[in-house]
Amino acid sequence: MLRFAPSPTGDMHIGNLRVALFNYIVSKQRDEDLIVRIEDTDKERNIEGKDKEILDILDLFGITYSQLIYQSGNLRFHSAMALQLLHDKKAFSCFCSPEWLEKKREESKEAKKAYRYDDACAELPAELVIDNMNPFTIRIKKPEKTITIHDHIKGDVSFEPADVDSFIIMRQDKTPTYNFACAVDDMLGDISLIIRGEDHMSNTPKQDHIRASLNYDKKIEYAHLPIILNDSGKKMSKRDDASSVKWLLEQGFLPAAISNYLILIGNKPPKEIFQVNEAIEWFDINSISKSPARFDMDMLRHVNKEHLKMLDNKELSRYVGFADEEIGELAKVYLEEASTTKELREKIQAIFAPKLIPQEFKEQAELMSNCIKNAPYFEEYEDFKNYIIQETDLKGKNFFKPLRLLLTGAEHGPDVAEVYKYLKNYIGEIVK
Repeated sequence: MLRFAPSPTGDMHIGNLRVALFNYIVSKQRDEDLIVRIEDTDKERNIEGKDKEILDILDLFGITYSQLIYQSGNLRFHSAMALQLLHDKKAFSCFCSPEWLEKKREESKEAKKAYRYDDACAELPAELVIDNMNPFTIRIKKPEKTITIHDHIKGDVSFEPADVDSFIIMRQDKTPTYNFACAVDDMLGDISLIIRGEDHMSNTPKQDHIRASLNYDKKIEYAHLPIILNDSGKKMSKRDDASSVKWLLEQGFLPAAISNYLILIGNKPPKEIFQVNEAIEWFDINSISKSPARFDMDMLRHVNKEHLKMLDNKELSRYVGFADEEIGELAKVYLEEASTTKELREKIQAIFAPKLIPQEFKEQAELMSNCIKNAPYFEEYEDFKNYIIQETDLKGKNFFKPLRLLLTGAEHGPDVAEVYKYLKNYIGEIVK
């Protein structure tokens, strides 16, 4: 069993989508189920509707799953297992106040040492714990020996007991911390492989320690994906527009192209342009680069353009606001200078919109427009062109400039003869 575990706290990040894609691909390769677990226990940070948005994006990208779970539905199991750890003396009640702990952190900072909890409450007498009416958290006792994790991408990574520390597993309000809820849920879900971003690497020994303390002996495999960097070589953040899957879709990037690109970066596939179902045949999680991957917008544009070229003409026509095969063919002509559906839509809509003619060509354009409105139908561009020249006596730039403006709404673009092939049935509407 594999899992994708997003939090409904904001727009889906491309790093999260990459994690979802890789989990989906590997689940298919292993013939194991994939579950989606919405990690919604942090009520203060949850944003209403973001869970549905996440699920809609997964659906749009063709990422299917066998089960949907909300982490909040497992709270009773989190509580029960925390009590079990207390009973087994593998965890303890901590009565240290937040103010006291902050004071200790500041002292460590001033001493230029990494803060570690000093286990002040680890060995309190039972009667003192029972009679104490103060608020308390529950901490798991730190491990006694080094924890070594084998990662499919990073190799063997070791963590010393002090690095893991006696960390909090249940807050004062008796809700589980992220690591505790996550570790327990992975047990309950019988997860075999966890694929996630490398920013979770420090959580891994803690979650492994929780499961070991609960006598869970199934070894879970790991693959921590390198982060994605922006143009400046820094980790992509919410300030980077391109980090949002929603933004990329709004800009006119196809789901198939975004998927293609996210699988491509940090990888060495047998070909550059492919569909996700093809990647299932050759993808190897062990071959992912250990180094961070840089997000290259120009490369994404290139990949998107190639996927647009592969679209059925009628489908592409719908992307630009029409439903005609000819408009889809016309849109492919404009792929010389556009690389997203948004850019194509702007180009095609300009053809059918009222034209803004520069003063320099207003007279010629009006003459030509009247001529075209009364012209017979011409199958070939040369016949159409010669008819207008004969009727208007316009030549040179006084002919070609206004003609291009009238037909395309732009001063530059593809060859008018090529454009005419797909516009000849709409000429009357275009020059209205």
